Amino acid sequence: MSAVLDHGGHGHDHDDHHGHPHGWRRWVYATNHKDIGTLYLLFSLTMLMIGGVLALGIRAELFQPGLQLLNPELFNQLTTMHGIIMVFGAIMPAFVGVANWMLPLQIGASDMAFARMNNFSFWLMIPAALMLVGSFFMPGGAPAAGWTLYAPLTLQMGPSMDAGIFAMHILGASSIMGSINIIVTILNMRAPGMTLMKMPMFAWTWLITAYLLIAVMPVLAGAITMTLTDRHFGTSFFNPAGGGDPVMYQHIFWFFGHPEVYIMILPAFGIVSQIVPAFARKKLFGYASMVYATASIAILSFIVWAHHMFATGMPVTGQLFFMYATMLISVPTGVKVFNWIATMWKGSMTFESPMLWAVGFIFVFTMGGFTGLILSVAPIDIQLQDTYYVVAHFHYVLVAGSLFALFAAFYYWAPKWTGVMVPEWKGKLHFWWSLIAFNVTFFPMHFLGLAGMPRRYADYPMQFADFNALASVGAFFFGFAQVYFILVVLIPAMRGKGEPAPAKPWDGAEGLEWEVPSPAPFHTFETPPKLDATATRVIG
Repeated sequence: MSAVLDHGGHGHDHDDHHGHPHGWRRWVYATNHKDIGTLYLLFSLTMLMIGGVLALGIRAELFQPGLQLLNPELFNQLTTMHGIIMVFGAIMPAFVGVANWMLPLQIGASDMAFARMNNFSFWLMIPAALMLVGSFFMPGGAPAAGWTLYAPLTLQMGPSMDAGIFAMHILGASSIMGSINIIVTILNMRAPGMTLMKMPMFAWTWLITAYLLIAVMPVLAGAITMTLTDRHFGTSFFNPAGGGDPVMYQHIFWFFGHPEVYIMILPAFGIVSQIVPAFARKKLFGYASMVYATASIAILSFIVWAHHMFATGMPVTGQLFFMYATMLISVPTGVKVFNWIATMWKGSMTFESPMLWAVGFIFVFTMGGFTGLILSVAPIDIQLQDTYYVVAHFHYVLVAGSLFALFAAFYYWAPKWTGVMVPEWKGKLHFWWSLIAFNVTFFPMHFLGLAGMPRRYADYPMQFADFNALASVGAFFFGFAQVYFILVVLIPAMRGKGEPAPAKPWDGAEGLEWEVPSPAPFHTFETPPKLDATATRVIG
């Protein structure tokens, strides 16, 4: 990514005329959307590795029955911090990084709308991340209430809970600023002639995601602020001893938490909707229906939150409403999957690395979607609530969903970011290694959950031993696959080692990002490009 420093001979005089800073100042004071995108991606990769180490700690403990390496308290700290770091530190910032890099290039804008706010929203994440990781070294250790931070557990935690709440507030402020920036950029800075219905799908999914973020991050802020006042200021929002209600926390949290799930998957849908048509060499099937499906998912995500709460003693009427609403949300999601398949149908398909990751995403995400549909059925969910079946389900959606789509985005756009082609054998090895290890890790968890193994337990009886051992071995292989990615794929590409990339390395790719040289010059589209009728090519 840093190979963007070398302008590939394009626009040297022009760039020097603007005199962008070099060395550390370039990154600390960065206002260029490409630099900030790179910072976000490197930050999220760092957090992915930290969260991954915590996950391997969990799996090492669960390798066989009995307490091996961790005491139960530390085990719960690892499960809690793994979830928070992966959601707020790895997946969300990675999508914001891809958005920063690609949205201005895709819509023909010179940069993001608010360049300095863009810088600020990134640098807010660093102290938040340090507070989260540093909480392990505070008295009593890191928060151990689960990533959902349920009361009354949060009211009993040590001082690290306050650090965690403060970190979440900062990360939320960063997300809201980033979202405002994305919305204003997309609505106000598109090249003339690019109407909303001619935008790339990635721009559409991010526009809708940004509205979701602005709607729900303040809800999370409210919930954790109430937790804070319960802890220190004598209120009793969630403390039954003072007339509070811990279940109210669950309602508020999941009103944030369910749209949050879609915040982490909608940009992935956008990425896959860019890649599949490129390698099928066909237009995306049903563009308008994809836009409406994305909007439908976003709207419906606000009315399904209590399907996480079937086991709390909800009245049957409530169970039925949330059950049917959850089933309903599978319809627009299904529309997307069918549209991707229809795009591939009778296309001239080739399977370069980005397409492999995209097809892998569709296959494994669909499996995760089906297990979610099963969990929407209230009587089944009451049996499976808080078991490893749920762990398997959301990892199929978030690892094989969000993470696979991010890898697809890397292999697809890396030539534009770095100026070099990633050798195909590297990308394909990374894909097959990750796909097999992922399934070996998480598929057995469905059976563990069906057999009744609860999540967040540090120990278990002998009958769960075999599947747990298999999952732990798979998890370490999956972790090593990502170390391989960094050492063998990413670092050589960032150093510019490899075959120089043409402006348009993929035959079927369409969009304005393929009209600028590879690597993309420091400044692009300083004057709005003149577009052809499809709004995918520059005229002249």
